[in-house]
Amino acid sequence: MKNLDMEKINKKDNNNDRMILKNKIYLYLTEFFAGMSVMAVELGASRLLAPYFSSSQIVWTIIIGTIMIAMALGNIYGGRFADKNPNPDKLYGRIIIAAVWIAAIPVLGKYIIIGISALLIFTVNNNFLIIAAFAACMVIFVFPLFLLGTVTPSLVKYTVDSLDDSGKVVGSLNASNTIGSIIGTFVPTFISIPAVGTSVTFLIFSGILLLLAVIYFASSKIFVKKLPVGIVLFIICCITGHDTSFAFWQKDLIYEGESVYNYLQVYEDDESVVLSTNVLFGVQSVYQKEKALTGMYYDYAMAAPYMAGVNEEKTLDVLILGMGTGTYATQCNRYFDGMNIEGVEIDDRITSLSREYFELPYDIKVTTYDGRAFLNAVDDKYDIIMVDAYQDITIPFQMSSKEFFMLVRTHLKNNGVMVVNMNMRGTKEGNINQYLSDTISSVFSEVYTVDVEHSTNRELFASNNPDMIKRFADNLDKENDEELIKLMTKVSEKLIPYEAGEYIMTDDKAPVELLGMKVIDELIKDEVEYYREIYKKEGIEGLMNSL
Repeated sequence: MKNLDMEKINKKDNNNDRMILKNKIYLYLTEFFAGMSVMAVELGASRLLAPYFSSSQIVWTIIIGTIMIAMALGNIYGGRFADKNPNPDKLYGRIIIAAVWIAAIPVLGKYIIIGISALLIFTVNNNFLIIAAFAACMVIFVFPLFLLGTVTPSLVKYTVDSLDDSGKVVGSLNASNTIGSIIGTFVPTFISIPAVGTSVTFLIFSGILLLLAVIYFASSKIFVKKLPVGIVLFIICCITGHDTSFAFWQKDLIYEGESVYNYLQVYEDDESVVLSTNVLFGVQSVYQKEKALTGMYYDYAMAAPYMAGVNEEKTLDVLILGMGTGTYATQCNRYFDGMNIEGVEIDDRITSLSREYFELPYDIKVTTYDGRAFLNAVDDKYDIIMVDAYQDITIPFQMSSKEFFMLVRTHLKNNGVMVVNMNMRGTKEGNINQYLSDTISSVFSEVYTVDVEHSTNRELFASNNPDMIKRFADNLDKENDEELIKLMTKVSEKLIPYEAGEYIMTDDKAPVELLGMKVIDELIKDEVEYYREIYKKEGIEGLMNSL
């Protein structure tokens, strides 16, 4: 009892001049905004990392795990520190530091990610994405979230006066934190990130935390050096950190922004306009300003109209799942007559860009929806269904399972053809493309693949029409465009009938991201092996000279 009495006396002494805390409302507000900020930083972390490491379940797991580690350590430290020194000045001092650190993330975060990736890419042979993303999370996010993790145990110490109402007080604090977390989940996703971007979102929530500390110290008439320093650093970060550019080394972008789903950048040259939704993993859509082939997988996928009888039928109904900015639709429209094309694209901002920069005709209907959900909602049947929804390791499992491809089959006409773009051509047994191909082969009787030259893409054509390849040849014989004839002849010569295995993915079990990660490890290893050897022999100086 004597110890409890002494704690009460110390608490009264520490809080004697803090009138703002007298009715405890400000403590509940602190808990509320701390919870809101933690969730906002977590969602911001996913958007900061996505352009470099993808937005896959693997990356989300790393983010959530890292943040939980930081919060747990913060809870432990905060509780112990509050027992030793129950002074709210210390808590709000930590909030200042957390606010400044969060404000600095837009300024330094992308450079830290690139620096860590550059270091690890020459030293890590396996699981590069996991290790690099985890290291980046640890360096960038652990410390500020550790500090915010000290808020709850500290506030419990400051608010609980007796054991009689301790349950009520702790429950109210947790409720404040939870309500803040809920709001902090929805606001960045649906409001701030789409409206002003990830960088400004970090600055907004940093500013909220800093304002909490400013109000506390100003009302308590206490001067701490951290406060003016924190305000100055915050202002500097606002001036230098509002730039939303993730690809900071590129100066030729005609558009850069963010949507609910993606980081987006558009750039162009004299010949083409290009969309990329990722800094490190290449091109997602391309528009050729003059009528010309793209030199990419879209050209190979134009074998599907021949397999579906483009030069026999009056009209072909085409559905594209994963429309992007409409490269495949544009190419089919340019080279074939009688194409009735519609697309499904989950990101409506990409659809807007397709009209603004990629000249997608307005008579091509695009529905903003998930591809599988769309098929579940319509009864239409198509001659061609193009599945182009796979991006690096961000492969939607619901569009890679046996159940999905059975759904596609029900929406194909009798002689209809499905073409699938598989963007990570692996070489090891049990790679992602083997899983996809085996799964498709369990649904369709005719499955053929062709590797796209000078890329990691593979196009797969599937149908239940046993004469699919014969129809391809017959319709190609009727083609007059020399450019197309040359390309389609090459595709025909390289088409390989797929020999089905037993790697079947289902809605219950589809480990697409882990499989994709293994292929990316292969690709990275192959790409950097040359530079890795230089680094081993000549060190960093030799590496810099080679670059």
